[in-house]
Amino acid sequence: MTLRPARPEDMATVAEIWHRAWHVAHPGHVPDGLTAGRTLEAFRERTPSRVADTTVAEVDGRVVGFTMVDGDELEQLFVDPDLHGGGIAAPLLAAGERRIAAAGHEVAWLAVVVGNARARRFYEKQGWYDAGDLPYEVTAGGTTYISPCRRYEKRLT
Repeated sequence: MTLRPARPEDMATVAEIWHRAWHVAHPGHVPDGLTAGRTLEAFRERTPSRVADTTVAEVDGRVVGFTMVDGDELEQLFVDPDLHGGGIAAPLLAAGERRIAAAGHEVAWLAVVVGNARARRFYEKQGWYDAGDLPYEVTAGGTTYISPCRRYEKRLT
């Protein structure tokens, strides 16, 4: 596996992975309208502007996962659902942590949907801790939703 900065031509694949993996982890744990608004087209619209803050994981020349960083937030981390459990997420997470630390932040944070027990266990195994409730505001299809999340943090220094 190789980690590298994303390129514009990666972003269609990033959108597909994001769409598929999001729909594995979130339905039943977020408002129904948000789930309906998370279409492949919606992810395709979001990804082109995120090239600069995206790191991708490649296996045999194929993008199989990614992370996006926004300031001190590890905003997105998704792996192709067919490859879950394959050891791709931990190196991507570590890359995101390094990027946040390199920008001068001592603590990184991320939002995890309350019902996503698999992701919560993963982050805790990687040294992140549950810092409390986080009613995360997200917009889909022009409607704003409050997604019940937990704020996870990790000290980087």
